[in-house]
Amino acid sequence: MIVVAVAMLGSLTVLPALLSKLGDRVDRLHVPLVGRLRRDDGEGRIWGPIVDRVLRRPLLSALVSGGLLLALAAPALQLRIATPGPEAAFPKSLDIIKTYDRMQQAFPGTALPANIVVKAQNVNTPAVRNAIAQLERRARESGQMGEPITLDVNKSATVANITVPIAGTGTDPASNTALAELRNEIVPATVGALPSAEAGVTGLTAEWRDQGDQMKSWLPLVVGFVLLFAFALMLVAFRSLVIAAKAIVLNLLSVAAAYGVLVLVFQHGVGKGLLGFSETGGISPVVPLLLFVILFGLSMDYHVFILSRIRETFDRGASMDDAVSYGIKSTAGVVTSAAIVMVAVFSVFAALSLLMFKQFGVGLAAAVLIDATIVRAVLLPASMKLLGDWNWYLPRWLQWLPRSGLSEVAASPTPPGTQPVSI
Repeated sequence: MIVVAVAMLGSLTVLPALLSKLGDRVDRLHVPLVGRLRRDDGEGRIWGPIVDRVLRRPLLSALVSGGLLLALAAPALQLRIATPGPEAAFPKSLDIIKTYDRMQQAFPGTALPANIVVKAQNVNTPAVRNAIAQLERRARESGQMGEPITLDVNKSATVANITVPIAGTGTDPASNTALAELRNEIVPATVGALPSAEAGVTGLTAEWRDQGDQMKSWLPLVVGFVLLFAFALMLVAFRSLVIAAKAIVLNLLSVAAAYGVLVLVFQHGVGKGLLGFSETGGISPVVPLLLFVILFGLSMDYHVFILSRIRETFDRGASMDDAVSYGIKSTAGVVTSAAIVMVAVFSVFAALSLLMFKQFGVGLAAAVLIDATIVRAVLLPASMKLLGDWNWYLPRWLQWLPRSGLSEVAASPTPPGTQPVSI
């Protein structure tokens, strides 16, 4: 948030001052050959022909691009949240992981045990000691826990820490099953039944499980807030219900496609050899939430940028077809360039050792690439062409909304093929 705020402040103050100071000299050190990608009228040579074909066959373009996005998003229905253990989160070539694997083979379950913490006035009383002994006996008989079970008591004898090795690697289904048995059956029936004591189960397995459950519980609230806020912002900015609703739908398609790519790569193992990981158990709990928030912001940024140019052109008197064509063509190069930069930056995360960073990088890079190409250059113009003047529909009961600068004519020159009108 701070970086975005500082960047916006710099763009409105420092950047104009520098451009004013440099004047025409700003173009002296231009990059060779890049200028050939744009025509003399400012439109891109690559995206121009693509947009023309999309606008000639908007229904077919919308069906093909929408179907492709839905196909990419379909695997997201199988998305499984799972915290990777140490042996999966890092490459097997690391010395520390080799040592960890040897420890797990020699002492299964002891590297990531569960801890049952009991708090009482005196944990050395016969009643508490008897309950702890029952807990240890039931743990051994469960088949989900093993040896050695250790007991530590603080100096004041008010807290007891019972360390219990559990099955599995700490994050796999076997460990979660053992944790559930401890929390739901063994602890409530033993130390949890003491009238004057408090008992709870902690440890890395419990911590990872609780973090995942917390992320799942917060995800719907975060998604709902972001969608409502984005819808209200687009409604006020463009004074159109259709534009606001369509922005939400297109951005959700981009995010869903990114989730689908994550599932294909990190659950089905597509390209895992290239990325250098072996674990395909699921997606780290923090990744879906972070991806949704960041991707929605980036997608909305592109959307506002493109629609602003389309709206300005339309308000000057251009037809809907001409406005969409000019708006997409004149901004496609900038959007694509920005997307290439971000894809390159996010790809750095995919090269890191930690599995969570790989998932984060692949999800961001894939989503930005999909959004800047399929969504903004094909699906957006095709949908606007199909809807025509309905794009700017605003019911009478919302006419009180204030007019923003995005819905007014800018002072820039009139684009080719349009006629200035009085607004």
